[in-house]
Amino acid sequence: MKWIVVAILVFVVGYTFITLYFRKPGKAYQPYHDSREKATIARLESAGYARVTATAERPADPQHTGLSMEGPQAEVQRAPGGLPTELKQTLIDQPRLPLSFSRVRASSSANQLLPYTIEFTCALPNNKQLLNGATVYRKEQEVAIVADFEMIEGELLARTPESLVQVTLPGGALPVGSYHVTLVGLNESRAWDLQVH
Repeated sequence: MKWIVVAILVFVVGYTFITLYFRKPGKAYQPYHDSREKATIARLESAGYARVTATAERPADPQHTGLSMEGPQAEVQRAPGGLPTELKQTLIDQPRLPLSFSRVRASSSANQLLPYTIEFTCALPNNKQLLNGATVYRKEQEVAIVADFEMIEGELLARTPESLVQVTLPGGALPVGSYHVTLVGLNESRAWDLQVH
């Protein structure tokens, strides 16, 4: 019996050493996900879109979000819901969008080199969705900000179907110019004008 235990230990130690020594650094290759991602990037580029991943987070304390407005607050207007038609046809995987927005705070101007942050409160269809991230799609002077939500597995539920979210675009995401920004919702979106200098 002791030789079986010794053989198992030798195998486990050897296998662990070889795996750790020769393992490729970074994420593991996921053929299905990676091929869909490459196809999406190619389709976006051929349609003339630039894609930027933004930082999306839910503030721990809704009373003290720490959002500082660089310039004057933008005049946010209601806009039709849903992804722009061309963008919707281009994306392979459709994001789970919030239903609508009850409050949006954003500046009407931004410095190209600094991050640009917006804050919004959105309504979700149910308590089974949680913030997954945000992506910014730019085509010429049109910018679409898409917050994506994922389904919560099992019996877990979010506390409320309403969610306070901060989305931050990294510095350099938008070149200098005037833009029409749309925060995309399923039933209703919000839009405003932004000047990047």
